[in-house]
Amino acid sequence: MTIRESMEQLEEQYLSPYAALSKNTKGRDKPEELCDIRPEYQRDRDRILHCKSFRRLKHKTQVFLAPEGDHYRTRLTHTLEVAQIARTIAKSLRLNESLAEAIALGHDLGHTPFGHSGEAILDQLCQDGFAHYQQSVRVVEVLEKNGQGLNLTKEVRDGILNHRTSGHPSTLEGRIVRLSDKIAYINHDIDDAIRARIFKESDLPSEYTDILGHSVRERLNIMIHDIIENSQGKPEIVMSREKEKAMKELRAWMFAHVYSKSVAKEEEGKAQRMLEFLYEYYMEHLEALPAEYRVLMEERGEKRERIVCDYIAGMSDPYAIDMFEQLFVPKAWKAL
Repeated sequence: MTIRESMEQLEEQYLSPYAALSKNTKGRDKPEELCDIRPEYQRDRDRILHCKSFRRLKHKTQVFLAPEGDHYRTRLTHTLEVAQIARTIAKSLRLNESLAEAIALGHDLGHTPFGHSGEAILDQLCQDGFAHYQQSVRVVEVLEKNGQGLNLTKEVRDGILNHRTSGHPSTLEGRIVRLSDKIAYINHDIDDAIRARIFKESDLPSEYTDILGHSVRERLNIMIHDIIENSQGKPEIVMSREKEKAMKELRAWMFAHVYSKSVAKEEEGKAQRMLEFLYEYYMEHLEALPAEYRVLMEERGEKRERIVCDYIAGMSDPYAIDMFEQLFVPKAWKAL
């Protein structure tokens, strides 16, 4: 018996009857020989962790665009916090921890530079629209490994696609990530906003904090415990009505006071115009795209709008700024 087989056997013996067992995966689009050490979802987790798109998340905006300070969240630290919360919940409910972690680590791979403002401008510019959750799937299916993709299991891709608020993941592990994403960003965005002196903890409406807690640590603890307690032994991942209502209303409060209008958003217009300039330039100069993107048009018949979006969406914040400066900012001239 291989190590993988013994681990699959342990899953069968220990995990909840509602867990997604590694050996029962619906598989990959391109069949592969099984690993002798790692179950399938663990392999997916590792592939995501080692891919280039994952590494670029460290230089992509979460909420605060180009903040001065080392402690504001980036898209990478957000992803790691989502993975930690998802693993805690999955482990407590005896669900598949590796599947939950793989989905969490991959859920934002398709995010643009400059956060949701970058996503919004690409959605306007691209004829077929743009959504980061769809782009995350495109990254793992098509763009990574020079057009080969990561060939992930269907369960992981389903969880990535459906992590958005209106999504309906097919596995409980995917539903854990969907909630963990909200729990993570609501709380760490509050923490970052307090650090940026946009508001104080005491400014948060008491009708929400009296239910969810009066600090980031307390709110995380209460929300995570609530999901575990209300989902134990059930074929669903749920929160109590009281906590879920308070969380949704606190999220709406954050949209009104931070996400939509605050110092965090002051530079958004500039960032969007910069991406618009880059989009228009590459639409007219396809030869300036890296070869791996041009090949997608030549060999797969992809639309140029989609390929240009792929390239820009994959940029980190500093790289997008650097490319804009190279293409549009005049250089100082001096005599030789």
